[in-house]
Amino acid sequence: MTLKNKLIVLGLTTIAVGGFVYSQIFIRKKNRKDLILIAREIAFTWKEKLGLTLEQTQLLENIIIEFTIRKNEIINADKPEQEKIRRLQMVQVKEHNKLRKIFSETEFNSYVGINRRIPNDIMDSLSMS
Repeated sequence: MTLKNKLIVLGLTTIAVGGFVYSQIFIRKKNRKDLILIAREIAFTWKEKLGLTLEQTQLLENIIIEFTIRKNEIINADKPEQEKIRRLQMVQVKEHNKLRKIFSETEFNSYVGINRRIPNDIMDSLSMS
């Protein structure tokens, strides 16, 4: 292969890899923006339900983003289901520990209680349809 052909192949490879990297950055950036918007909406909902301060709401938004990313990584990992469940439970314990630091005891208990009822409320609304 001549030097000219090698340079052409190298240039095409560089363009292909660059395009792939750019698309991944763009997709992740878009997903990150979506995640931030969703986390902000969820935090605002909790602000209303629990009467949180602005500072608590902002901290909650950050915690939601952090732990959503962690949970998604676990869910998308190529691991056995039991391992995923165990790791998700560990992450939930860490998430609750962080939440305890920003919530009062009453707020935290309300948060946990409401979260536990959500799946039942969803199932009840589906069965009524």
